[in-house]
Amino acid sequence: MTRNFMNRLFTDSVKAAQTEYGTRESQARHEGGELIHDELTLAEAQFIASRDGFYMATVNEDGWPYLQFRGGPEGFLKVIDAGTIGYADFRGNRQLISMGNLRKSGKTALFLMDYPSQSRLKLMVESEVINAADRPDLLPLFQDPEYMAPIERFVVLKIVAYDWNCPKHITPRFTEDEWRLVQDGSLDSGRG
Repeated sequence: MTRNFMNRLFTDSVKAAQTEYGTRESQARHEGGELIHDELTLAEAQFIASRDGFYMATVNEDGWPYLQFRGGPEGFLKVIDAGTIGYADFRGNRQLISMGNLRKSGKTALFLMDYPSQSRLKLMVESEVINAADRPDLLPLFQDPEYMAPIERFVVLKIVAYDWNCPKHITPRFTEDEWRLVQDGSLDSGRG
């Protein structure tokens, strides 16, 4: 876990829980230091660019969390630079819960999974929602030539902190294409 990630999430109530359950001492030695925005390395950038979906958590004005799955073709979550990622937002069910939450508080958590390799990356980001009509210059950055639905918004995510999480309890799952690769030996099933 990066120091930046821990410094932001180890609040007083978290530290109290760690003390109660006997993990505070081991966790405390990883804390401290200046809070800065973490930058993505090549490993994180490649992992993000290869995802075809992620989970996004936002919080509303009443403090209720909302979790949504975002999916698309591999690479729809774009790595813009070492500190910024983003995606195009298309017309959906029109509830706009995530959009409303993002506009109220840009603080967002992303959870990216690679089930076959049992890997996961957690990201803390500051989100900005930009109407596509207001910034047509961003269209080439986000548009997928294979998917021509009209883009309504761009969601630009500034990396605050990230953490590669323990793979211990991730159950391997495969898309049909991934399973075909496992069957022909091109992809390791993760089960040794």
